[in-house]
This record gives sequence, structure tokens and C-alpha cells, in this order.
Amino acid sequence: MADKINTLFNALANNGWQGLLVTDPTHIYYLTGFASEPHERFLGLLLVSGEEPVLIVPALDEDKARESSSVSRIVTHTDTDNPYELLKRFIGGSMDVFAIEKEHVSVARYEALSTSVGAQRYEDLGPVLREMRVRKSADEMQRLKHAVHLVEEVLRGGLTHVREGMTEVELVAELEYRMKKLGADGPSFDTTVLFGAKTAMPHGEPGTKKLTPGDLLMIDMGVYADGYASDITRTFAFGSLSPELEKIYNTVLQANLAGIAAARPGVSCASVDQAARAVVEAAGYGPAFNHRVGHGLGLGIHEYPSLHGANEDPLVEGMVFTVEPGIYIAGKGGVRIEDDVLVTADGVEVLTSFPKDLKILA
Repeated sequence: MADKINTLFNALANNGWQGLLVTDPTHIYYLTGFASEPHERFLGLLLVSGEEPVLIVPALDEDKARESSSVSRIVTHTDTDNPYELLKRFIGGSMDVFAIEKEHVSVARYEALSTSVGAQRYEDLGPVLREMRVRKSADEMQRLKHAVHLVEEVLRGGLTHVREGMTEVELVAELEYRMKKLGADGPSFDTTVLFGAKTAMPHGEPGTKKLTPGDLLMIDMGVYADGYASDITRTFAFGSLSPELEKIYNTVLQANLAGIAAARPGVSCASVDQAARAVVEAAGYGPAFNHRVGHGLGLGIHEYPSLHGANEDPLVEGMVFTVEPGIYIAGKGGVRIEDDVLVTADGVEVLTSFPKDLKILA
């Protein structure tokens, strides 16, 4: 944790900032080891040049913060306090340039900060934190692999409960029960289970639709474990599929493999998307692949980078992202196959290992 704080102090010096404030709870956990969901209460990590870092937390989180935070200077506020007065006290005066997380700070909080900090200019801390997080450490990689292992165990066990006539929400309940039973902190996003023609909705919501023979069955889920997320999608057949749906499945599988094969250090995010998309387009389904091929993965279920066809940012060693092409035909069904991928020194390691050949469940 000390190395991460030192990186931020270096950013202060290199960018000409007099201070900075981290307010995203995910980043505070990343930098200090203190995990908290403060809801509407103020939570912040303040760094001022030449001073010891200050972690400002709600009073009801004080014990937890002192137990888990690598930052020892902890200041609390009650529900009747004005936490921005604490900022003013520790800043000590007006500043020329102060860095904040512009994507996280609301207009109301910005106005409160402006009053307490009194800086002449506010710059964005986001790119510094993004650059820090994009290269996963050995410890982070182990946590990610653990999260992947857990979600695959959940999927493997959940499939044994699939039966004709069950509803989508019944299978969701079974999967999320198994997450907790196997030791996950919980789902990393709302678990998606879709049957039949509903699989044509990339972000469809599980409901009371019952599983019938000839249906596609799509499961998109992940877990949090030790603070890190996994994300996997597999599509199955419940009984025999029509020839068209089999063609769609095999096309998506080849697109998934092509996207993974294109990934290595130095190539662009766009090239991964384009490699997968070319397979779908060649099969005549181009418009039916209507989303990017993947997204970054780590502390967040969606983080940098975004793997779309216009992103020329290069892949770098230590980056983790998904490869998840899909084809969606309204009224018939859809297929998505998603893997979690780690960029290595000379290629990639596919963290997800659950089989991808078309599996018929009944």
C-alpha cells in the first residue's frame, strides 16, 4: 500500500498539484486496504504535499478503518458534522491546483469542495489512478484467478439443477445461493439467466419464463472474492437446436477464439474487437453483434479499458479484460460467450476454463 501512496505523492510533484482528494470507495480500498460503502456520508483520502496522508471516514466506521487501513492518520466525522470543515483544517489554506476524481465527484460535492479547498484550479486525478490500476500485481492476479475459479464452480454446480419447466429467476436463485455457499462475497453484478427468445436481449432481465425443449439458455454472471471480480457468460442448448441457432453458436465461438488470438501486448484494443467482429460479419450477422467485444476487469466489473473498434490504446502486460462477442436475433434467440483474459509478457492467459463447445443439457 505504501508504494501506491508514494505513487500519488509523485503525481503531486510531477503535475504541480498542491494536494489531491480520493473519494471513490473502490480507490480508497485499492490505496489503503479499507473497504467501505459510505452511502451518502463523506469518505475521502487527502494528500497534501509535505504532509502525512489523512483518511476521513464516518465515525461509525472508525474501528474498521483503524483495523484495516494502511494509512494511520484517521479522522472521523459524525452525522451532524460538516466533513468539509475537516478538509479545510488539514489543507490549511488556499491552493493553486488541487486534484479530484472528476468522474466521481457530484456537482453538489464539487461546490462544497470549492468552498473548503479554495483552489484556483481543479484537475482530474482519474487518469493517474487508471494508469495505476491497469497493470495488475501478482497479488491482484491471484485474487482475480480465485474469483474466476469460484464462479466456474458455481456454474458447474448450478447446471445440475437445470430442468424443464423451471423459471429464469429460479435458476438465478440457485446460482446466487451457491456463490455464498462456496465462499464468494456475492455477485459482482445482477446475475442474468435468460431462456429461449429472450436470449436475444443482451441485457435482458430474468423473469418467470419457463424453460422448454429447444430453448437456448444464457447465463451471464460473476462473483466478488477478496475485492476482485470475475465475469463469465456461457450459452447452452436445452435439447436440440435449429440449424440456424447452431450456426449462430458456432460463429460466436469462432469470434471469441479470434478475439483472444488477436490479443497480445502492444496491439490496440480496437484490433481485438475487429478480429472478433470480422468473424461475425463474414457469417452475415454483422448488425446482430451490437456491442463492444469486451471491457476491463479487476476491482470493478467494468473498468478501463473499453475494447471497442475505435479505441487505439495498446494492451499492456498485466491488463485483464473480457472477450465476449455475441449475436442476437429478435424473436429467435441469441448467443454470447465470454472469457476473462490476462495479458502476459508475450501473449495472453485465458483465466476462464469452463468448456465452450456447445453443450446440450437435455
